[in-house]
Amino acid sequence: MCGNNMSAPLPAIVPAARKATAAVIFLHGLGDTGHGWAEAFAGIRIPHVKYICPHAFDIYGLSPDADEDESGIKRASENIKALIDQEVRNGIPSHRIILGGFSQGGALSLYTALTTQQKLAGVVALSCWLPLRKSFPQASASSANKDMHVLQCHGDADPLVPFVFGSQTAEKMKSLINPANVSFKSYRGLPHSACPEEMVDIKRFIEKQLPPISDE
Repeated sequence: MCGNNMSAPLPAIVPAARKATAAVIFLHGLGDTGHGWAEAFAGIRIPHVKYICPHAFDIYGLSPDADEDESGIKRASENIKALIDQEVRNGIPSHRIILGGFSQGGALSLYTALTTQQKLAGVVALSCWLPLRKSFPQASASSANKDMHVLQCHGDADPLVPFVFGSQTAEKMKSLINPANVSFKSYRGLPHSACPEEMVDIKRFIEKQLPPISDE
């Protein structure tokens, strides 16, 4: 879907209903675009939060059982860090930004949060796993996000990214950051997709980690 990568299209954006004082940057899965997730977030809007759903984060070596494309993962992660920097320039501090993603996008969001020096509000990681696992905990030793909050969600009927990958990733995350801040939620009968119950859980997490600030 992303075609050749001569120039990445602008992200799909759900603007805040009033002045944006927080943001969610959410990365789609393989072969998808940001539009579907922008629509999903439009359904759980929070007035002061801007949602940014970039397109074209397809990394073909990024799947739970593939030989991982380390340079591609690192390059995509740098692109995401640049997106965070852009929002900081727009006036939203990094600690008011949640990074998230589905499947491949979720994997990338976990990796980026653990390797960036940008302090984030948290991560929403859906139906995913932690890539380049062997580079941790070394890569996270200097992470700015040791105390970040992570919401991991996974369907127990996922045929593409097995549920056990999600639960093992949650345990790994607990060894890398404050374990009390890692929440793992499972959804009975859910395949490799999202569901309304999950979107409610995501909204609650965003509301908790990105509350309104007093001058709004």
